[in-house]
Amino acid sequence: MKEMEIEDMDFQGDDIDRVIKNAIHVMEDSKYQIFEILESSRNELISLNKELEYVIKEAGDTIEKVDQLEQNFRLSRIRLTEVSRDFVRYSEEDIKNAYERATQIQLDLMIYREKEMYLKARRDELQKRAKGVEKSMERAETIGSQIAVVLEYLSGELGQVTRILESAKNRQMIGLKIILAQEEERKRIAREIHDGPAQLLANLGLRTEIVERMLQKQEFQVVQDEVIDLRGQVRSSLEEMRKIIFNLRPMALDDLGLIPTLRKYVHDFEERTKIRTTFETKGKEQRLSSAMEAAIYRLVQEALTNASKHARPTYVTVEITYQAQMVKIEVKDNGIGFNKNQLEQKAKDHTHFGLIGMRERVELLEGRMEIESAVNQGTKIIIHIPTNAEQRKELNNGE
Repeated sequence: MKEMEIEDMDFQGDDIDRVIKNAIHVMEDSKYQIFEILESSRNELISLNKELEYVIKEAGDTIEKVDQLEQNFRLSRIRLTEVSRDFVRYSEEDIKNAYERATQIQLDLMIYREKEMYLKARRDELQKRAKGVEKSMERAETIGSQIAVVLEYLSGELGQVTRILESAKNRQMIGLKIILAQEEERKRIAREIHDGPAQLLANLGLRTEIVERMLQKQEFQVVQDEVIDLRGQVRSSLEEMRKIIFNLRPMALDDLGLIPTLRKYVHDFEERTKIRTTFETKGKEQRLSSAMEAAIYRLVQEALTNASKHARPTYVTVEITYQAQMVKIEVKDNGIGFNKNQLEQKAKDHTHFGLIGMRERVELLEGRMEIESAVNQGTKIIIHIPTNAEQRKELNNGE
């Protein structure tokens, strides 16, 4: 019997080893394909940026040419009026020459205005295409980082993998989830900085060049208006940076607690998205551990973000209920809803990863999450988190 058991264990080990090797081979191929996609997208982005730089320069030169032609056209009209009125000083040939010059300048002005409109449209198109390529690269990098993490786990020793599978299947994924969460958070921060302050600062650089040109032309009133607009953009950039810092770790969470911080976030969410949002609490409010309050804050934040991105609601409610040894979180919207049977498939397609990520966070807190939704009937998310989860974990670790 013992010999048969040993043979069975060896057979299982060989099967696991074969499966892991096949999985590694497939993932390595996928990783190489993703790398090729990234390289192709990166080259396309470089080409788009070069063309965009040329178009922006050409547009600037064309704008200067249009300004010059407009000034020349005004002068030619004045000249035409002058020679047309004074038949004593100017001959018919002078009038003819003045008229032809004004007509030619007007024709050139029309041509350059058309060119200016075309260059601006081309600039907008190139910027849109470049942004689309950047988003594709971000998705490819996300998938590549996930494959790299999985490969790192699968490349370990077979004996260690077998012991993990036999003794603690859930623990095997905790490290993976932490790493993936860190990578996603880094990408989110980079994306927020790129789409927010970085874009505003780049725009400020272009606007300062325009102001410099206006100063050279001594158009002081226009410069004053431009400087006022620049001041508003600087304030917007500062506000965006403050929002990013707040989202990283709200300082009010440690100073004031969970409820005041959530109340401010809900208020800011309503102002930012223009979605009517209410926030209510029930039961006796109590301070929880710093980690627990941060986790609850992130869950509410993720729920509201998902609602604004996918549900297209006009009204959202957030309700926090304090119970004896439990905190209940309920987020409800009147959006388009979805078919719950398709949720897992959407998660696999990376089109609805938010709810799946929330469920995994709740499970790590030893809580449970329920989702009630139907097409065109809104969505309700109910989360129960035990407030003594950390004590139970310490007891289990002690055992």
